Amino acid sequence: MDFSEKLENLKAKAAETAQTVQAAAAEDRDQLKQRIDQVQDAANQTMQDAKQQVEQAADRAESKWTQMKADAAARREDLKAKIEKRAEQRDAKTAARDADWAELDASDAIDYAVYAVYDAQLAVLDALDARAYADEREKIASS
Repeated sequence: MDFSEKLENLKAKAAETAQTVQAAAAEDRDQLKQRIDQVQDAANQTMQDAKQQVEQAADRAESKWTQMKADAAARREDLKAKIEKRAEQRDAKTAARDADWAELDASDAIDYAVYAVYDAQLAVLDALDARAYADEREKIASS
């Protein structure tokens, strides 16, 4: 299996995320809300695509990666609910505390993404090693 396309997509998504965050830092709340909706829609579409891939590979046992994808979808729904609830806040101290927590969540999400990239790197290397080993065994068996 060639992982080049998936890795290029990951690289592009990381670059797009950095650009989006930089641009969003200068936007007002209405613009941010629109951007959040766009990202939520894109994330939902990606999860739908992933779900279809899992369903197409129904003969495979459900994996830890499938559970991680489901967990990510649940986290996005939690974030969306927090964003929608934010409009109800009237107290400045409560809003500031919410902003502090949101910034910590964002920092944690970035850290998690870094860990996820390492996990993906190890998974790809494991897959390459498994294929190399299988090819090596096949060569020996056919000798």
